[in-house]
Amino acid sequence: MTTHSEPAPRLTPDKHDHTDRRVTLRGPADLADALPYLLGYRPDDSVVLIGLHGPHSRIGGRVRIGIPEDAADWPETARELAACLAEGGAGHGPGPDAAVVYLCRDPAPGQTAVQVRDRLAPLAGQLRTACGSRDLPVVEALCLSGGRWWSYCCPDPECCGTEGTELPGGTSPMAAAATYAGLRVRGSLQELERRLDPLDGPAAARQAHAFETVARGLVPRILDERRDADAVRTGTLHLAGELIARFRHACADRPETGSADRAADARDDALLTSEEAATLVIGLQDRLARDRAAEWMEGPDAPAALRLWRALARRCVGPWAGHAAAVLTLAGWVSWSTGDHTAARVALGRAVRADPEYVFGRLLLQAVREGLDAEPLRRCMRRERASRAVDRNP
Repeated sequence: MTTHSEPAPRLTPDKHDHTDRRVTLRGPADLADALPYLLGYRPDDSVVLIGLHGPHSRIGGRVRIGIPEDAADWPETARELAACLAEGGAGHGPGPDAAVVYLCRDPAPGQTAVQVRDRLAPLAGQLRTACGSRDLPVVEALCLSGGRWWSYCCPDPECCGTEGTELPGGTSPMAAAATYAGLRVRGSLQELERRLDPLDGPAAARQAHAFETVARGLVPRILDERRDADAVRTGTLHLAGELIARFRHACADRPETGSADRAADARDDALLTSEEAATLVIGLQDRLARDRAAEWMEGPDAPAALRLWRALARRCVGPWAGHAAAVLTLAGWVSWSTGDHTAARVALGRAVRADPEYVFGRLLLQAVREGLDAEPLRRCMRRERASRAVDRNP
């Protein structure tokens, strides 16, 4: 089972603004409306546990996982999630004192939201029991489905009503605080994942053919450490620089307008030929080339680099899917470096799924999940770049 454990959100709008900005959530309606802002995206088909700390129930870490389809798996899922929430803060301060449970699933075709609520009720009970066994009382357990919410904890059947309560739609104190702080909800989790899905249809066939053609000429040169490997690495970085300049020009003309902008992704795809994509993806399998490509991480190059790495991830089709780990890791790194932790978790999670042994991706994903600062790694990359510049200009 793969869980996503995350630190608490920060709602300070500016690093120089030290005003106390505590947000009070008053009841289940505010809790339901706050969830997308706590995660940075709208969870779909998800179990989410949120830890609460201290006498004022300060919001802490969060754990998310997809809802298992087989109800027989729910008891074990509940135990593992409760353990993850209780133990996730080890080494980072005291654990939570209580928990909030969310079950998020929209109705399937032919199904009603009420049926979703009833179907998931046993899972809510198992989560409450599992958390209770960890001395984490569940103060609220909510079902979010079809734009409405229900409380599994409310003892009054007349309170929520059979049809539930409509979600407030961004009117909670958390929504207001998040807006002030500049935090955005980046679409649904499925939409964020979909941006990284491989191409299909004729475009995928063209890309697979390009990979086969390019690989026949490029892979033997990469493996020839004595003669051609350095030349391939230099060519890879030169091509990456040219494409980032191309994407930077496109970014200036047509900046992205949303977290799941399919039109922007289609325009980015059109900026790459199949041969360019294959050449760069294969070249970035070299660790040194990848590390130097990671230096396009900040300033005006960062948005263009991010869009390029995402576009390359979409080109990793069919038997070349495992090659996506490098470009997905670069996409996750740029997202983390520029402060978009939500997109970073999505891209790095995909990188690790593409290649579970891809060490750089695994290390970055762990760092993002633990809420670490990207600046020490940025400083290291800046020093490496400066050192190379000195070597070239004695």
